[in-house]
Amino acid sequence: MFHVGGARSALQNWIYAKQQGGVFVLRIEDTDAARNKPEWTEGILSALDWIGISRGSYEGPYFQSANAGEHRAAAARLYESGRAYYCDCTREDVQARTGSQYQGYDGYHRDRGLGPGPGHALRFRTPDEGATVVVDLIRGEPTFENKLIEDFVIARGDGSPVFLLANVVDDMTMGITHVIRAEEHLPNTPKQQLLWEALGVKPPIWAHVPVVVNEKRQKLSKRRDKVALEAYRDEGYLAGAMRNYLMLLGWAPSGDREIVPWSVIEDEFRLDEVNLSSAFFDEKKLRAFNGEYIRALPVAEFIDACQPWLTGTGTIAPPPWQPEEFDADAFAAVAELAQTRIAVLSEIVPNVDFLFLASPLIDEAAWTKTMKDGSAELLDDAVAAFEALESWDAESLKSTLEAVGAERGLKLGKTQAPVRVAVTGRTVGLPLFESLEVLGRERTLTRIRAARLRLV
Repeated sequence: MFHVGGARSALQNWIYAKQQGGVFVLRIEDTDAARNKPEWTEGILSALDWIGISRGSYEGPYFQSANAGEHRAAAARLYESGRAYYCDCTREDVQARTGSQYQGYDGYHRDRGLGPGPGHALRFRTPDEGATVVVDLIRGEPTFENKLIEDFVIARGDGSPVFLLANVVDDMTMGITHVIRAEEHLPNTPKQQLLWEALGVKPPIWAHVPVVVNEKRQKLSKRRDKVALEAYRDEGYLAGAMRNYLMLLGWAPSGDREIVPWSVIEDEFRLDEVNLSSAFFDEKKLRAFNGEYIRALPVAEFIDACQPWLTGTGTIAPPPWQPEEFDADAFAAVAELAQTRIAVLSEIVPNVDFLFLASPLIDEAAWTKTMKDGSAELLDDAVAAFEALESWDAESLKSTLEAVGAERGLKLGKTQAPVRVAVTGRTVGLPLFESLEVLGRERTLTRIRAARLRLV
């Protein structure tokens, strides 16, 4: 699944490339077979499509595995030039010599002349002196003392290059000029920069954006938090709202505003304005954003956007009605009312399900709370009054039920509660009288009578 933090980084790279007249490159780093499946790649492509980075508008996807020959050739060049050496130490060997599992490799094989062979890993010879300065568009020039960087592995005992080297070689091969990624990758950057320099190529310009955290200020984790972009898509978040919100994680447009057109974000985003502090992914705020975006849709677009949940296509769970029970005209009649009441598109189902079911899904807690002493008689009176109506419209229904309540000394809110539960199954939802108008006289009366029988 595509992590929301990765989606933010993708958007930032996408915008920056467009601003600079450059090219956004998508590379699938697939050399770890256990973590690579074709359907997972398709998931990334689909998530990018949804968020607005559509196929055909970028280079790729390229696959790291296709460049394996270049990776091995680079490892060989580093060895032949003396910038790397072979080592057969196990983790246990290093721990035994240093006396600690927390200390890094001690350079034991640096000058022992061990050649290539089974189980011999290739290590980069880190300079003993000086420092590696990383030019970062967000963080300035972080500096790392070389003596604190261990001689790190660049190829495994079976000869396969590790990610650090493969990543550098791929960037070189593809002419990557800028790398925008999360700050968690910053500790690896001096190692990568040393590899660039050892291979005789100028390193790219880096930009490490703040890590995304949850409400406890912990890094968002797929084991603990809802982080998959697809999960938000399938719940009914709009791509525009998600795009807008993700770009606010560590950055803000000019003025006292947050919900802005995408064209404004594309024009105003600047990497050097990104905040260094961790970015809080506030799901409640995202939900509010999404509600604003939903309410801003033209009604026809809102109706179209709701279709997957109404017709049971491409959703997490099918609706409680059968496809043939769905009435598009009935939904269109209440769509504008529903549009103002939901924050995510999946909420459309519990708001309108009563229109498409033979009988409503009763919320038992709502029933218990609402159906008090006197409710049976009130429902009897409501049926009698509704039966006598000449015009079945929202205004007539409201004034009629208002009169029923007045005879009992009840305000409209108390009067309509039992009727709402009898007809819709819930205490909250769309405006009652507009709902009854769409539901129709026969179905409305049938449901009120059924509720009355249950109270016997």
